Amino acid sequence: MPNFCAAPNCTRKSTQSDLAFFRFPRDPERCQLWVENCRRADLEDKTADQLNKHYRLCAKHFEPAMICKTSPYRTVLKDTAIPTIFDLTSHLNNPNSRHRKRIKELTEEDIKRIKERRLEAAREKSQNKENEVSEDQDAGADKDEEPALNPEEKELRDYLKSLFEIIVVIGKQNIALNGHAEVGEEEDCFTPSNFQALLEYRINAGDEVLRKRFEMAAVNAEYCPSDQQRRILEVCEGCIREEILQEVRESRFFSLITGDSAEFPDGLHVPLFLRFVDKSHILREEFIEFLPFEGDEEALIERLESQVGEKWGMNMEYCRGQAHISSGVFACKMKAIATGLAEKYPLAVYTPCSTCALNVYLANNLLLTGVQVVMSTLRRIGQFFDKVPLLQAELEHAISIFYQGNEEKANELKEICRGNWTERHDLFELAVDLLESLLLCMDSVHDNEDQKWSDQIISDAYVISESLADFEFVATLVVLKNALSFTRAFGKNLQGQTLDVFFAASSLTAVLHSLNEVMDNIEVYHEFWFEEAVNLAAAMEIPVRVPRLFLRKQRAEAGAEIQPESYFKEYLTVPLVGYVIQELKDVFSENHLRALKCLSLVPAVMGQLKFNASEENNADIYRGDLPNPDTLPAELHCWRIKWKHRGKEISLPSTIHDTMQLAEVKFFPNVYAFLKVLCTLPVLKLENARCEAAWKRTRAYLADTPVNHRSKSLAVLNINYDVKHDLDMMVDTYVKLHPEQESESLV
Repeated sequence: MPNFCAAPNCTRKSTQSDLAFFRFPRDPERCQLWVENCRRADLEDKTADQLNKHYRLCAKHFEPAMICKTSPYRTVLKDTAIPTIFDLTSHLNNPNSRHRKRIKELTEEDIKRIKERRLEAAREKSQNKENEVSEDQDAGADKDEEPALNPEEKELRDYLKSLFEIIVVIGKQNIALNGHAEVGEEEDCFTPSNFQALLEYRINAGDEVLRKRFEMAAVNAEYCPSDQQRRILEVCEGCIREEILQEVRESRFFSLITGDSAEFPDGLHVPLFLRFVDKSHILREEFIEFLPFEGDEEALIERLESQVGEKWGMNMEYCRGQAHISSGVFACKMKAIATGLAEKYPLAVYTPCSTCALNVYLANNLLLTGVQVVMSTLRRIGQFFDKVPLLQAELEHAISIFYQGNEEKANELKEICRGNWTERHDLFELAVDLLESLLLCMDSVHDNEDQKWSDQIISDAYVISESLADFEFVATLVVLKNALSFTRAFGKNLQGQTLDVFFAASSLTAVLHSLNEVMDNIEVYHEFWFEEAVNLAAAMEIPVRVPRLFLRKQRAEAGAEIQPESYFKEYLTVPLVGYVIQELKDVFSENHLRALKCLSLVPAVMGQLKFNASEENNADIYRGDLPNPDTLPAELHCWRIKWKHRGKEISLPSTIHDTMQLAEVKFFPNVYAFLKVLCTLPVLKLENARCEAAWKRTRAYLADTPVNHRSKSLAVLNINYDVKHDLDMMVDTYVKLHPEQESESLV
């Protein structure tokens, strides 16, 4: 049905023009102004709701500045727009014409009332401007009324600012705070601390504040005691972290992610990251802190809750996901922590992490000694070839020897080995293909016939070769390859595009069915897998035998001798397959799967499902996070219709990120809230390399920094070196936290 313009002497309608037509506003006061300017007497007795529902004005009656074109398909008015352009005289030239839209003749009283209203509006506008100016002056006065600093206090602030500037440089450049004197037995043999050295350098470079401060000090005096350095460093760390936490609080929803444990001078710590969507609708994953990893599971849960709630001022009730990357015995503890958090906060679903391939994640969490030996050896191999570029050439030479008759396969393996192949989804398949080449390479390096390798490299090669040449390693690697082949495609899709993730969630049942079938027929599967391991060991001239440690225990118990095939079935294949099945069930809980099925809100997924998906069935999980849950069914229906009947030239957004960047998503507040929460799930891959920067910097910090030089506070500055910092704010914070230090310094 066409829209007709309600303005007098205007005959435009929507079917004859590309002009936009606008409803009368619902606000009674604004609506009254529109009616008065129209001069339509027949509209005066109608309510604002009636006018809004049945009457329109075309764009020709508004100043161009009042109209905003948000897209080629959408034109809107500014909130304060009033129609002012009308033809109120052309009908006078044709007195015999009939006028359905009768123009009201203004009486003197009407004119007086309109003038008074306009004068009142002008006075209010002027008053508002005066109030704004007054507020600005008051703010400036308040600022001016702050107590002025006396010369001694100003000098102290400038001095502290110089100290903070040095600490920030040390942290962001990853320079050790202390020199060797802290760890050496004879302090006179070593240089002073790096902090002291930088202070002296700045004094010599002409820093008058520092020069004046220390010109009367003894030559060998310690300019800034270690206790004061520690306090300054804690303030720097807190200010940098607060910049990130402020954005997380504004976002409201977040997920917790921890990395593998790392050694620090004061014990084990785990890196903690927060994933959230910032105000620009960008998904981010930021490093927050290295948390101490001591105590039992309950103590660690309490420490984590205290850190998030009391220290960081956040609410764990808004945590929507958690992921923990760990291995060995630490994986067991982290899993207990995840379970404890999920019991307290059911919506903090336990998931794998997008930065770790699913098969690698599963293997790291298997509490079998043989599996952990394989995983630690593979990590050691990855680090070994990163040390010296020439080692990569040695491996490629070994690959060429073993694949002489298959040049295509050899070139493929060489290309793969030039990347981070130990982090791939098909890691175990690659490891089996490379096993003989790796052993030949390690033996060659260990022999060192050309005398080109250092003693350390020779020693590392020997340790790796001893692991590779053990049948338990070979058997475990082969069983891992075959058992995790059922989850390889599933894991790859899980970290793929949004459409792949959605269908991966639906395929979990099939994956578990396949693994349960393996368990039901474990005798047959184990026979084939063990035969493959025996053949591979024979090619490498490795004897097939039961592990030495088990034989020692068996001898102590004086039991019957066990055969290798039976041993590896009972102690490797059966528990490994069982662990994989249970781990998949744990990390893909009902809440997790329901959340992933909500990805059908992404338009590309909706299109693939022919717009027949029913999101309401899975929406209940996040109903409490929605701004208007009562309108959700209607909103979801409109969302589907919008994309189903889109123009042919409009493509469907294929990711959560692309969908959240759409201007019109703000008209679907419940859908936007859904997407924002889903985005924080750690299992979904990060949109670009910049999002993974925090992980890369954390790994680089741990790789480049010796244990005795590591500092959890300096790590925050180094890993978050791109976070803005305000030296004046740092100084103010320090003075508030340590007023006694200020008074002592002034004495």
